[in-house]
Amino acid sequence: MILRAPRLSATARRAQLIEVGRSVFAKRGYEGASLEEIAEKAKVSRPVLYEHFGGKEGLYAVIIDREMEYLVRRIAESIGVGTPRERVESAAFAFFSYVKDHPDGFAILTHDTPASSGGRGLSSLLNDVAERVGDVFAASFKEAGYDPKTAPIYAHALIGMVTFVGQWWMQSNKPSVEELTAHISALAWMGLRRLPKRPKRATPRK
Repeated sequence: MILRAPRLSATARRAQLIEVGRSVFAKRGYEGASLEEIAEKAKVSRPVLYEHFGGKEGLYAVIIDREMEYLVRRIAESIGVGTPRERVESAAFAFFSYVKDHPDGFAILTHDTPASSGGRGLSSLLNDVAERVGDVFAASFKEAGYDPKTAPIYAHALIGMVTFVGQWWMQSNKPSVEELTAHISALAWMGLRRLPKRPKRATPRK
């Protein structure tokens, strides 16, 4: 028997269902989560979930969009000021801090997404963030005499690197965010700093 939750306003109920759904999706992924479990934990009936979100996919889409918007905004704000190196470091720090402070959100973003979600999920997130970082790189490249059109390559490389390191790191949260950021940003920056203006393969193609 499901214990009914106290009556809430529509806005408060929606917020509660999002938080409960977020927790269940983080633990089980989209396919493993069920409306029955979400309804039980929220102490509501399934029709309430349908009323607010139209079903599981609707709830999942809202949660994914909220997480993506929050993370992209957090990183975008972090790279708004500073030298190019400081911006690279700030982007990495913002990402790893998110992984540490919002493990449920990061788990949801790194889970597989339903085929009908229109590509929303980690790959879409990476593209969004890389575009923001790419704008910063492009300006810096142009200033340094490099081809700004190549900036997206390095932006996607940086974001891909911190994402997969974040997946590995969240298992233990060691070393600290500060130390992890120092290592990754140093690796990225030293590579960018010594970047030849027209990179060529070390071994000529046969």
